[in-house]
Amino acid sequence: MKTFKKLSLAVCASALLIPTLSQAQGTYEGVGPKEGDREFSISGSGQSDKKFDNGSMGLSGEMGWYLNDQTVAGVRQSVGWGSVSGGSDDWSGGTRGYIDYHFGQAEFRPFVGANLGYKYYNHAKNSGVAGLELGAKYYVLPSTFVQARAEYGFLFDSKNSAKDNSSNGSWEYTVGMGYNF
Repeated sequence: MKTFKKLSLAVCASALLIPTLSQAQGTYEGVGPKEGDREFSISGSGQSDKKFDNGSMGLSGEMGWYLNDQTVAGVRQSVGWGSVSGGSDDWSGGTRGYIDYHFGQAEFRPFVGANLGYKYYNHAKNSGVAGLELGAKYYVLPSTFVQARAEYGFLFDSKNSAKDNSSNGSWEYTVGMGYNF
C-alpha cells in the first residue's frame, strides 16, 4: 500500500498546481457556465480510508445542471477496483447526488459542496454516504475545463449510525475534465 499512498500524494500535489496554470494564461471572454447550462465530466478517481492504508482506483462520471451561474446540482457515479490490506482485491461503486457552489466567474473557479448517496461493495456491507467536498475547475477553453476534487464521505446504514460513524468515513479524490453545454 506504500505505492497507493505515494500515488494519493501525487494526485493531491498535482491539484495544487492548477492555480499556477491560471496565472500563465490569458482571459477568455464568456468563460464558464450560465444558469440553465448542463455539465458533463469524467475523471480518474481514487479512494482511501482515513489512514490511507486501504484504497481503490477507478472512474467517476457526473452530469450536472446549473441552478445559477455559480451553483451546480447533479448526479455522480463512480466505480473502482480496490486493494484491501491483508485481503483480496475487490470492486466497489457509488451513486451520489451533489450540489457545488463555485467562487468567481474567472478561468480558475474553486468550489465547495456536499453530496448524499449510496456506496456498494462486493466485499463489504453496502452503506449510505453523506459528504463534504472541495475542488477547483480551470477552464482551458470557454466551455472545457480540467478539475480536481476531494471529498470525505461519512458512511451510515441508519440515522443513528451516521452519528456514530462520523469519524469512520472514506476519502475520494478525482482529477479529470469536463464540458459545459
